[in-house]
Amino acid sequence: MSKTYRFLAVLLILMVSQILMAQNNDNPAAGWLACGGCGFAIVMIVVGLGIAIFLAIWVSRDAKARGMDNATLWVVLVIFLGLIGLVIYLIVRPKGNIIKCPSCQGKRLEGSPKCPQCGNA
Repeated sequence: MSKTYRFLAVLLILMVSQILMAQNNDNPAAGWLACGGCGFAIVMIVVGLGIAIFLAIWVSRDAKARGMDNATLWVVLVIFLGLIGLVIYLIVRPKGNIIKCPSCQGKRLEGSPKCPQCGNA
């Protein structure tokens, strides 16, 4: 399990425990604390999912631009392994500069024999 998912699981546990602690308490501050904890947990979950989606989109576009046939596999790896998957992808991906194809204006790896989008040289 990646660190992101562990972090989100801990936040969920903290959120549930704060709700349970605020159930039978006449202190209004405890209720506000539970609500604040729930709000914080929800914000952190949304931020974590946003980062995961951003990384998945970036890896997919980069892998396709570099002409890698298994872009979907890399996306799945980065989603499940998080930062570790991203580091593995950055080490293994073909090195070189990304340039625009003169035919279709798509992105391709400099020095590749053909564009992965249009197939022209």
